[in-house]
Amino acid sequence: MVDVHALAVVHPQARLAADVHIGPFCWVGPDVTLGDGVVLESNVRIDGHTTLGARVRVHAGAVLGGPPQDLKFRGETTFLTIGDDTVIRECVTANLASEEGARTSIGANCLIMAYAHVAHNTTVGDRVILANGVQLAGYVTIEDWAILGGLTPVHQFARVGAHSMVGGGCRVSQDVAPFTRAAGEPLKPIGLNAIGLARRGFSAERIDEIKQAYRLLFRSGLRVEEAAAQIRAELPASPEVEHFVTFALTSRRGLAR
Repeated sequence: MVDVHALAVVHPQARLAADVHIGPFCWVGPDVTLGDGVVLESNVRIDGHTTLGARVRVHAGAVLGGPPQDLKFRGETTFLTIGDDTVIRECVTANLASEEGARTSIGANCLIMAYAHVAHNTTVGDRVILANGVQLAGYVTIEDWAILGGLTPVHQFARVGAHSMVGGGCRVSQDVAPFTRAAGEPLKPIGLNAIGLARRGFSAERIDEIKQAYRLLFRSGLRVEEAAAQIRAELPASPEVEHFVTFALTSRRGLAR
């Protein structure tokens, strides 16, 4: 049963699934889709072509699906999607994409903490944690299971790799390799995220292989292409090692090294 507070404004064209709860002073626009069990606590604005998956919970003051903060935007039809079971905390903002038909997306089972910002055309993977005040510029990619500490700004087009962790308040101007920890100014890798990998079920053998790849890429003094070739030649093939190598070879902004 849909529960809409008397002090909320919901456009009659909005699509509401079963068991949606909309609290007081919320505003839901005509092109919004809310999945089963979505909760908008209070003072939440959902606008644009925005889709919230099942059981998404949005806390007070969040604004989702607003127009991109991009001077080239001229009102094209663009999208924002948020995956199942994600939690959006107080005063988070997430914007629509800029170009016709393009999408900003936040994955499933994410925790987006208070005052974080997800800009246009950004892709946030599944099970990502953005701590308080993280600011993602446009066209950023945050891969699955990444964790960004509080007040971290991420430059346009930068990528943060899967299972990586970025220290709080650290400016991300280049790509952060998967499976690593990064901190400092300028940002640099400070080791493998071994504890996080172990907690997520990676075997000791697989962690050791990733560690060897890390050492070849970041500690050998080899160029990225040389290190990648040596990793592929010396280490057993695995999806994780191959992702580590491919990520390094496809960096547009360069790796934080």
